Amino acid sequence: MAAGGGGRNAPPGSGTRDGMRRDGGAEPYWSSWSQWNHCSWNWLGLVIKNEPTFGFAANGDMIEDNFLSGIPLPFPHLALHPCRPECRAWTAMLLLGTCLLYCARVTVPICALALSSDFHWDKKQFGVVLSSFFWGYCLTQILGGHISDQIGGEKVLLLSASAWGFLTVLTPLLTHITSAHLAFMTSSRFLMGLLQGVYFPSLASLLSQRVREGERAFTYSTVGTGSQFGTLLIGGAGSLLLDWYGWESVFYFSGLLTLLWVYCTCKYLLSEKELTIPMDYLARGLLLPKQSKVPWKQLFRKASIWAVIIAQLSTASTFFTLLSWLPTFFKETFPDSKGWVFNVVPWLVAIPTSLFSGFLSDHLISQGYRTITIRKFMQVIGSGVSSIFALCLGQTSSFCKAIVFASASVGLQTFNHSGISVNVQDLAPSCAGLLFGVANTGGALLGVICVYLAGYLIETTGSWISVFNLVAAVNSIGLCTFLLFGEAQRVDTDSVYVDL
Repeated sequence: MAAGGGGRNAPPGSGTRDGMRRDGGAEPYWSSWSQWNHCSWNWLGLVIKNEPTFGFAANGDMIEDNFLSGIPLPFPHLALHPCRPECRAWTAMLLLGTCLLYCARVTVPICALALSSDFHWDKKQFGVVLSSFFWGYCLTQILGGHISDQIGGEKVLLLSASAWGFLTVLTPLLTHITSAHLAFMTSSRFLMGLLQGVYFPSLASLLSQRVREGERAFTYSTVGTGSQFGTLLIGGAGSLLLDWYGWESVFYFSGLLTLLWVYCTCKYLLSEKELTIPMDYLARGLLLPKQSKVPWKQLFRKASIWAVIIAQLSTASTFFTLLSWLPTFFKETFPDSKGWVFNVVPWLVAIPTSLFSGFLSDHLISQGYRTITIRKFMQVIGSGVSSIFALCLGQTSSFCKAIVFASASVGLQTFNHSGISVNVQDLAPSCAGLLFGVANTGGALLGVICVYLAGYLIETTGSWISVFNLVAAVNSIGLCTFLLFGEAQRVDTDSVYVDL
């Protein structure tokens, strides 16, 4: 493990400061370890047990040191990189968490016609319900990212998931109790946005601190496929539950699965979990300066920061627009079509495209291509080519062609995971959560406008073409900005980042 970009094979001596032994000798080269200190991973962070630490210098002499025993780490959430099986377990659980995030988020769009029919809402009113999610979503992005940078993204993720799981389960029950259905559902979606707003900034913070640059695209793309899995799951199972048991069952299904995920994650990955800490990180960890404040001026003087923010703003808002209105588009344009087809196929296609984009990005970087060149290439596909298919979707009258165009548009949007989404981590890994929160806040704010504007355009013009024109126009603005000003060089100077 290397701290601050240091070598992976030459950690400093046990119990040393600034690479020097306490006896004044030079830093030894550690060829092997006979025993590692252990620490407990719990909700309060990592604390070193009071055990002696042993290491072998290059000459074979064994050194024992209790210098760091019992001292809490100043940045507990950055302290460790788990073993490979545990890395795979965390990746799988984060993928599942993202899946359930979207299950809860898409429940209302899936149940759009049923809710509108039961409560007699027109499209403008339903547009208010849909857009209210994004008002809440934009308010907690920056705060969630900043807290995650300080205490650890995994804690923030699980706390927010617990809350939105309970809210999803309670929504049908409370909706039938109140008579102000529109006001309650709008408030419920606003609160859902507040709770889910911390998720992706926390995820960006966690991955930026745990994953090397050459592996970020595939890791983020793998976890990011949870959004497609979630939409696929709720689109398939939710459509069947909607037909068989009513819209309430869709909410129960999503909420209970989320609570089960939180329970399993806490039980099997956090509770009484023992991890291994190399002494070189502990020695350096004591010397890491605390983040007293975010270098706002330094960050926002860089054109590359504004480029990634504007691009993220554009892609997030257009994705939210398609996510919110595609089910209604297919229902109204092709009323005889089966919901499980158009709610499943586009998101099924998006899963392999997301994984492929991450693999391709990391492979090209490993072959020597410049990081920023690959990020921009991925963004051209994710924003540019996907918008072309969105425009085609608005022009077709064939259900089969519409499925193909929707699948291509949604699937190619996943290339954004290997473009701007990881570019945030390239630019400022020490505060990636906060920076991603800033970018996603802009995306959520524009998402509010776009989702509501889409409903207004449909209601006033009676045509879906204007909606897809809106998607293409917003994507084009973000793409052009990123192509002109995007960079991949680090702009932060915080030594908290640990390259694993």
